[in-house]
Amino acid sequence: MMEIVYISLLTFGAVLIGTITGFGTSTLMIPILALFIPITHTIILVAIIHLFSGIWKVSLFITGIDIRFILLFGIPGIITSYIGALLLTHTHQIFLVRLLGIFLCSYAIFMLLPKKIKFPTNTTMALTGGTLSGFFVGVFGIGGAIRSAFLTVFNLPKEAYIATMGAIGLVYDITRLITYFYNQISLPTSLWYGLVAFIPISFIAAFSAKYIVSRVSSYQFQRIITVFLFLIGLKFILFPY
Repeated sequence: MMEIVYISLLTFGAVLIGTITGFGTSTLMIPILALFIPITHTIILVAIIHLFSGIWKVSLFITGIDIRFILLFGIPGIITSYIGALLLTHTHQIFLVRLLGIFLCSYAIFMLLPKKIKFPTNTTMALTGGTLSGFFVGVFGIGGAIRSAFLTVFNLPKEAYIATMGAIGLVYDITRLITYFYNQISLPTSLWYGLVAFIPISFIAAFSAKYIVSRVSSYQFQRIITVFLFLIGLKFILFPY
């Protein structure tokens, strides 16, 4: 029972903070949940929650959605998220946890650099972003960080950015969940029951974010979260269990 309570609180915080800052629900939930439950269960559970989080983001911010970017990121991402999900089903858990740690540390270092790389705003960069983010979503359940890095250079309005990120995430989540389940990777019964709480909580958090997003400066908040992700990543590299 306490496990359900903890995951419910984590779901609310991750969806709320992830929506406001642009980090994404998975980027915040997976490093924390993986400390307590097996990595494969973590990735699948967060994938389901992330799927519904994407639905809420699209429905709440739908007027700003950009179909062009959904297609440019989504089409290559479907292919690579499928490939990544297949790798998850055939990868040893300790090796996967260490890879996740390397990914988190690398991402955090990139985000903390004083001068970030400036990507050109063209179709090639959008396709590249979709390809890379789709793959990392399939393997680690975390691709929003990469997707965000590529999508933000196009300077979409905040509402359009949130809706478009949510829609692209939906495409990836559906692809990888089908692949996970087809390869007989699922959740224990207790976590399936927990979804009865997790899913509506994710909606409440996304709904709350809609009224906060226009009033909050997310820069310092992002820096704090980035340092936290680096420390969690270091833990996974040194102590995968």
